[in-house]
Amino acid sequence: MKNKLEAIQKEFSERLSTAVSPDKLEELKVAYLGKKGELTSILKGMGQLSPEERPIVGQMVNAVRAEMEKSLSEKAEMLKSEEMAKKLEAEKVDVTMPGKTKKAGSLHPINQISDEMKDLFIGMGYEIADGPEIEFDYYNFEALNLPEGHPARDTQDTFYITEKMLLRTQTSSVQIHVMENKKPPIKIICPGKVYRADNVDATHSPIFHQIEGLVVDKGVTMGDLKGTLEVYAKHMFGPETKIRLRPHHFPFTEPSAEVDVSCWTCGGKGCRMCKGEGWIEVLGCGMVHPDVLRRCGIDPEVYSGFAFGIGVERTAMARFGVTDMRQFFEGDTRFLSQF
Repeated sequence: MKNKLEAIQKEFSERLSTAVSPDKLEELKVAYLGKKGELTSILKGMGQLSPEERPIVGQMVNAVRAEMEKSLSEKAEMLKSEEMAKKLEAEKVDVTMPGKTKKAGSLHPINQISDEMKDLFIGMGYEIADGPEIEFDYYNFEALNLPEGHPARDTQDTFYITEKMLLRTQTSSVQIHVMENKKPPIKIICPGKVYRADNVDATHSPIFHQIEGLVVDKGVTMGDLKGTLEVYAKHMFGPETKIRLRPHHFPFTEPSAEVDVSCWTCGGKGCRMCKGEGWIEVLGCGMVHPDVLRRCGIDPEVYSGFAFGIGVERTAMARFGVTDMRQFFEGDTRFLSQF
């Protein structure tokens, strides 16, 4: 019996030395110390021994069991330590390395310019008015003196949803909504996206942003309009900026004008930016046509008003010296991070 125990112990030691995982240790424990293990089978056979041999064999089996349990425990701790060491090695952090900073994002340049213009006009007493981007033909064209078949519609070719609904070509439609639902005095700006069937190039896009302004009250004059636009130009393009108004035609204003500002690059002397003219066109404006006021239920004999429309992309191009509008929308972070 002693020889058999020694053989079992030797075999156990050999298998223990090759066990490299907790699963293998569990297999050894079951094989030698389990209910059907090697030592258990010896204990079950002790009934065949003489009374004198039983206590001796019992002590030997218990000693071998204790030794096996100790060896299994020590090997389990060793494997656990080795596993922890590997994990620490794999996950070690060099605390002397500089940390990885997360860069804060910033507003898109179009949003920056739009927000700046909103703040300027709010400071001048204007309120912000909003309206739908999918608009009725009436509000986008007819109410603005552009009836069906009017040639000026060709310059604002747009995307139609139905025969009478379209994507708005200008935020002037918001002005009509406001004048229909509010009596003067009215002093609003209408920022938002507009849509036209333009080919994409350096200065045109089928989707762009506008900020239009409207003032309606008693005694409003062209001089008020010019003074407002001078404040806008000096704020956006520099305190030395000058403006000039050139006669133009818009169906919804009378008289109408295109507005130029002195070139921000050369100060009006003439350069490549302004094509040698010293002036750059930035917006359109005029006095609200009496028929537009009358159509909205406002008496043009009592009230007058002015309106203007500013292209946000064009202003951003001028402000940041960008020569191609497409760069604003291509999503190149190398370009956008400059602003």
